[in-house]
Amino acid sequence: MPLVPLTDLAAALPPGRRLMGLDVGSRTIGLALSDVGRTIATPWDTIRRSRFRADAERLKDLFEAQEVGGLVVGLPVQMDGREGPRCQSVRQFTRDLLAVTALPAAFWDERLSTRGVERMLITEADMSRRRRAQVIDKLAAAYILQGALDALSRLRARPIPDAP
Repeated sequence: MPLVPLTDLAAALPPGRRLMGLDVGSRTIGLALSDVGRTIATPWDTIRRSRFRADAERLKDLFEAQEVGGLVVGLPVQMDGREGPRCQSVRQFTRDLLAVTALPAAFWDERLSTRGVERMLITEADMSRRRRAQVIDKLAAAYILQGALDALSRLRARPIPDAP
């Protein structure tokens, strides 16, 4: 399935299927799941990356087991809006993944997602560095997915103007 704008993602999803958020890093992939109503994102898992083929097979198995209908992939845009090498890497990973799965996917700007989650874990949860390292990727994936779910919700709530 192709990469689609977020505004078109909801229409490409089968009813009753979840969205999965991915925070693709160089060593791990954080995963989050939406509920079937696609309103709430929940941190779900972190997988350690290996070869692409093994990662793709594992992800495909998870997509099927969790009844995933589409993906929201965090795009690590730089603060000034430019796309650097990390964006290129995430875009390539996503293109490769979409070549082996039938799911639609959309990118979501993930600027400051990991930093925001880490700050919350330090200030509000008083979590140790070791424990933060264990949960940060899946929490960042949930942060990314929740942002996309909120944007989709705002799009659904926007009234459609009357035709002339």
